[in-house]
Amino acid sequence: MEKRENQKAWLMILPVVVVVAFSAIIPLMTVVNYSVQDIFGPNDRVFVGADWFLAVLNDRRLHEALLRQFLFSALVLVIEVPLGVLIALAMPRKGIAVSFSLVLLALPLLIPWNVIGTIWIIFTRPDIGLLGHTINSLGISFDHTASPFDAWITLMLMEVWHWTPLVVLLAYAGLKAIPDAYYQAARIDGASAWDVFRYIQLPKMRGVLTIAILLRFMDSFLIYAEPFVLTGGGPGNSTTFLSIYLVKLAVGQFDLGHAAAFSIIYFLIVLLFSWIFYQALNTIGTGDRR
Repeated sequence: MEKRENQKAWLMILPVVVVVAFSAIIPLMTVVNYSVQDIFGPNDRVFVGADWFLAVLNDRRLHEALLRQFLFSALVLVIEVPLGVLIALAMPRKGIAVSFSLVLLALPLLIPWNVIGTIWIIFTRPDIGLLGHTINSLGISFDHTASPFDAWITLMLMEVWHWTPLVVLLAYAGLKAIPDAYYQAARIDGASAWDVFRYIQLPKMRGVLTIAILLRFMDSFLIYAEPFVLTGGGPGNSTTFLSIYLVKLAVGQFDLGHAAAFSIIYFLIVLLFSWIFYQALNTIGTGDRR
């Protein structure tokens, strides 16, 4: 007699499915509804099909915001991932210094995102801010409210300070999981520090670094609160990323049809590039193992 599998475990995840349905699927379907209809009232709507999507795709301001977003996310990954790995490699492995270092690194991650923007507004003000006033006292003109270049520098400094600790913690966890036997074998073989990193530490960290890259890409691509509080998308539109442009479209102009279509395109872009990153990292890992 064939033994039947016990399917009662599915009942345990039913509450999660219900919560996800109300918190994600139903709002998403509402956005889909707005993206294909021009809604004037509760019983007054016109089906427009793909008109909103075509209008959004031909929006020059959207193209500019998309380029800024890609540039920002690329800079975040290029800076934070290598820097996080270097800091993790330099951290102590034993003793009370480990706990102290981990707590100190985790502090920026505990601060709410809107508070981060406020902190850096005060920190970089050219008149009273510690960083802004110091730079200007050296004879270097610095004002993130007037110069697009200074605004980008301030945003990158804020983002690196806020989120590099996440990469550090993930990389450090990967390093701690490496058995001492690997290092002992490397010392016996006379391997250099670079060889240890290249052939032992980096392969063993690949899993956590994949998570770090995916998280940082998605977070940076969806960033809103910090740049909105710090620059409001300015000066001009120099720091108007996709999220800020979407909010201006939906809330500022109350153009719900275009905003809904834009939201779906935004969502698909994040999914697509996250999948590309994941597949690329897995392909690199498979190639190295061969």
